[in-house]
Amino acid sequence: MIAEIGKKVLLPGHVRSRGESSGSNRSSVDEGSVGGTEDESTLVEPEQGNVLSHIISQLRPGADLSRVVLPTFILEPRSMLERITNFMAHPETLLPMAEIEDPEERFVSVVKFYLSGWHIKPPGVKKPLNPILGETFTCAWEYPDDTKGYYISEQTSHHPPKSSYFFMAPEHGIHIDGCLKPRSRFLGNSAASLMEGIAILRLTNHGGPKGEKYILTQPNMYARGILFGKMKYELGDHSFVRCPELGLTADIEFKTKGYFTGSYNAIGGTIKNDKTGEVLYELSGMWTGEMDIKNVATGKKEVLFDALKTKPTPPLVRPLEEQGERESQKLWHRTAQAVIARNHEVATDEKTAVEDMQRREAAARLADGVEWRPRYFREVRTGPGESEEGEEGLDWILNADIDGATPAEKAKQILAVIPILPGQNFEEPMPIPPSRMSRESARGGRLQDLQALDDPLAVGVSESRVPVPPQVVNTNAPGDDLIDFGQDGTPAPVQAPVQGAPVYSRAPVPPPAAVHGVVHPTAYAPVPVTAQGAPIHPAPYAPVPATAQGGPVYPTQHVPLPADLLAAQVEQGGRAQRQMESTLVETATGDSGKPGSQSPLLDFHKDLNQSLRRIDSDTRGIDEFIDAEG
Repeated sequence: MIAEIGKKVLLPGHVRSRGESSGSNRSSVDEGSVGGTEDESTLVEPEQGNVLSHIISQLRPGADLSRVVLPTFILEPRSMLERITNFMAHPETLLPMAEIEDPEERFVSVVKFYLSGWHIKPPGVKKPLNPILGETFTCAWEYPDDTKGYYISEQTSHHPPKSSYFFMAPEHGIHIDGCLKPRSRFLGNSAASLMEGIAILRLTNHGGPKGEKYILTQPNMYARGILFGKMKYELGDHSFVRCPELGLTADIEFKTKGYFTGSYNAIGGTIKNDKTGEVLYELSGMWTGEMDIKNVATGKKEVLFDALKTKPTPPLVRPLEEQGERESQKLWHRTAQAVIARNHEVATDEKTAVEDMQRREAAARLADGVEWRPRYFREVRTGPGESEEGEEGLDWILNADIDGATPAEKAKQILAVIPILPGQNFEEPMPIPPSRMSRESARGGRLQDLQALDDPLAVGVSESRVPVPPQVVNTNAPGDDLIDFGQDGTPAPVQAPVQGAPVYSRAPVPPPAAVHGVVHPTAYAPVPVTAQGAPIHPAPYAPVPATAQGGPVYPTQHVPLPADLLAAQVEQGGRAQRQMESTLVETATGDSGKPGSQSPLLDFHKDLNQSLRRIDSDTRGIDEFIDAEG
C-alpha cells in the first residue's frame, strides 16, 4: 500500500527519517532513506517524469538554454563535502575497530565500517551540489563515552573536481585522510559518476609510527532512466579495502541489475590473503539491508551489518549565523531551501548566483596574475623518504601538524585549524604552514582559472584587466610558472598581467547586482603568489566584480508533451515524437538568427545511438556533451 506523506508519494518499504543536528538549521545526514528494500531508490512524485522530458517541455523557438531549469527532484539540498560525512555516521562500527587485537578480525571490522555508510541516501535519484573552489565544511560527532570525532573538508580543485577531507577521533586512535575525485559520463539512458580517489584510514595504536594503514576506494554511481522510464539510483563495479601491513584485501562488488536477472542493491565479494591468494571470507547481501559474511574455513555465516536495524548519528554543525560565507551550509542555504520547497525557478537562480561568483573570481585571478591555492590543505609529499610516500592518490592532506602527545593535545591542534564546534569562533586562526607548492600544481591552478571562464568580459572583468597575449619566455629558465595545455606536448608561456596591474590585490569594485532580491555571497580575495617557503596568510574578504546582467528573468512557456519519452515514441503513431523533434529543430539558430538555420540542439537519431560524456562545465553557462570515445 502506498503511503502519502505531504506532497511526496513513497513506495512501499520507504523509511522516512530525518536526524537534526543541534548545531545547525538542517541535518547533515541525508533526509529520507536510511535503509530499506530494493524499491527505495525510486521516489514517485506527481510530476516527476524524466529529466529530458522536463527540459524539452521548456523549449521554444529562441529559448535561452542557460535558463532552462533542471527538475529539483535530481538535486540533493546539500554539498558533496557534507555528503561525505555519511561514512562517519555509524560510530557503532567506527569506534570498535582500533580496540580489536586479532589482526584478521580487525580487518573484518574495517570492512564492516566501510559498508555501513552506503545505505544513507535521500529518496529517489539525487545529485549533491557541486562544491565551489575553496568551499569548506566542518562538523563533529559526540560519542557516548564523552569523546569526539572531528571532520574538516575543502574543495581543493574544480577542474577536475577534488574534495579533500580529514577525520580524526583522537581518543580512539582513528585517523582518515581522503580525496574524492568524481568524473561524470553519460551512457545512453544512464548517467555515471565515476568515483575516483582514495581514502587512507589509520589505526594509530597499531602498526608502525604512523599506524596501521587501510586504503579504501569507492564504487561508481549510476542514475538509470534519465531519458525514458523510471529513474533509478545504483551503485556499481568493484571497490577495495586493502591493508599492506596485514597482507589482506577485500574485493567488494556492488552489483547492478541486469535486464532480466539479478536484483537491485546487491553486493558480493571476498577477503583474501595477498601472499597466498587464499579466500578467507565471502561477502553477500544488500547494501541497503542485511549484509552477511561467511568464514570459508568453517562454513559459518553470520550478519556483518544490517542497515534496516541501525540509525545514522548526525554530527554537530555550527549554526548558520556562526558560519563563514564560504562554508557549505551557509553558501548553499538559499539554494537548499528552494530545493526542499521544490521551487524550480528560485533554486536555479540561487545556484546560478553561487556559480557566477566562482566565475568572476577565476576571471579576476587570471586578470591579476594571482595563483589560487587551498586554504587548509596542502599537496602530498610523495618523494622517496617523504611523509606521504606511496600515497599519491590523496593529492591533498590537511595543512597542519596533528602530532600531539595525548588525545587532548591532538584535539586542541585540530580545533586550532578552523572553527568546528558550535560556539567556536576566532578571528585569528593558527598560522598555516607553507604549502611548498610544486610547479605542476601552480600550472594546474592557472589552468583551472582558464577552464572556468567562457569570456572574462562577460563575467564582470573590465577589458583593461584581461591578460595580454602570452609573452615569449625561456621555458628552461628556473622558476618559470608554466601552463601545459597539451596541444603539441610543449608548455605554453605564462600569461603576464598588463602593465601596472596589481599583483597582490585588486581594487574594490561594486558587488554583483541582485536578481529578484537575491543577496550573493561575498567571495574571498585571491591569495597572492608567495616565494618558496614563505608563510601564507589567508586574504581578507573582498567584493567581486558585478555581473553584466542583473535584470529579471522570465520563465519560458511549457510545451505540453508526454512525461515518458518511450510513450511519446509510440503514442498515436509517433505523432508526439515528431512534435518533439520539430520543437527541437525550431530551437536551432544559426548566424542569421533565424530558427531552423542550424542543426537542432538534440538529435535523437544520433545522440541516442552513441555513448556521451559530459564536459566538466559546472562553471559554464550550459552543459556540454561530447562523444565518449572522442
